[in-house]
Parts: sequence; C-alpha cells; structure tokens
Amino acid sequence: MLHINGLVCRYGKVEALKGVTLSIGQGQLVALIGANGAGKSTTLRAISGILPSAAGRITFDGHDITKCSAREILSKGIAHCPEGRRVFPDMTVDENLDMGAYLRSDRREIAADRERIFGMFPRLAERRHQVAGTLSGGEQQMLAIGRAIMSKPRLMMFDEPSLGLAPNIVEQVFSIIDSIRKSGTTVLMVEQNAYSALEMCDYAYLLETGSIVLSGSGKDLIDDEHVRSAYLGG
Repeated sequence: MLHINGLVCRYGKVEALKGVTLSIGQGQLVALIGANGAGKSTTLRAISGILPSAAGRITFDGHDITKCSAREILSKGIAHCPEGRRVFPDMTVDENLDMGAYLRSDRREIAADRERIFGMFPRLAERRHQVAGTLSGGEQQMLAIGRAIMSKPRLMMFDEPSLGLAPNIVEQVFSIIDSIRKSGTTVLMVEQNAYSALEMCDYAYLLETGSIVLSGSGKDLIDDEHVRSAYLGG
C-alpha cells in the first residue's frame, strides 16, 4: 500500500533521514521504533506532506505522493495522529471531530462515524460539548484518534500514542489501535514503548540516526540481541 524508497529529509543542514526505504502492506500494522532523534516522527511528517523531502520517493497505492500537499495526501486516505495530541484546545469535542471530517460531504456517514467514535470512547460522548483544552491527556489522545478516524482513512499513522498517559489508558489506546487494524485500516505506528509495539505489530523497522538498520516481524526484533539490549531493557 505504501512504499518509501531512498527518502532523505533535512532540517536546514542537518540530514534527519538518510535514504530510508520501507514498505507497508494493505491491512498491516507496522511499527517504527528507535531512540529519540532517530527520525521516526520525521518519517511520518514526510509521508503526510508536512515536511518536504530532499530526495527519494513515496508512493501510495502505486501513485507518487512525494510532492503532494498535506491536504492532497489527507484526501487520498492517509491520516496522521501527531505526537502530543495537538487537538484544537478552544473547540469542543464535537467541533474537533468536525475538523477531522472537513474534506468530507457525506453528512449521514459523518454522523454515523461520530456515533461510532463515541461508542469506542464513551468518555468523549460524555464530554462532547466540553472544550478540548480542559480534557485530560488520555481524553485528548482519544479525541486525536477520533478526529483522525473522522477523515475515513485507509492508512492511519500514530506518533507516540502512549506518550505521557497512565498505564490503564495506554492499554485502552493500544486496544483501540488494534481494533482499527482489525477493521481493515492499515496502521503505521511510531512508539517509544518498543516492547508493546513489537508485540502487536505484523512487521517492524528499527531506525537509528536517520537510517533503517534492522527490519523483520515483531517477534524477530524482540528476539534480536541488539534490540533487546538497546530498547527492551535486557
């Protein structure tokens, strides 16, 4: 579904990605792991059109999207759930969900998707008229996921979905991400909690200082000595 070949991205003179190549198959959950500053978030930003690439090619369903705008990429079915939630703090829960659907015109289906999200996150239903800035961190993460779902994506990208959340909320968020994958949506997830990401993914890539250094099934990486010592605490 998604293929990246030789992707190079820079922040000024600093080369953040040094020829990254990876693929994601239809319906897969793929994890991208690595230390802070390895280039994981940069990869997602490049895919979603937020950050221009200096070299390389990104294709989605066989179509070159390397030079597409963020709006065009969203319209093609790629949604990005960013690190730190980034909800619209002065808008209500309902209004944030509306923003997720702003490229859609199918009102009946939009209403049905909103109710589906409230079924997934009952806490959001209780707070649908509350401004997002007053929600807890876990509730804001739920809202960010719900907002991304409202764009009706075929590929959802999550950037550190468990960051700063209580363990019981992390478990719930991971369960929702797994259910999104099981519903047929392809998922690319960047996650600091490497063990949890590797346990639930179909395939994984290890990114170090802007380069892919290892790839394989989640089990393959869990069993790898370098991954265990550097990222799994053993």
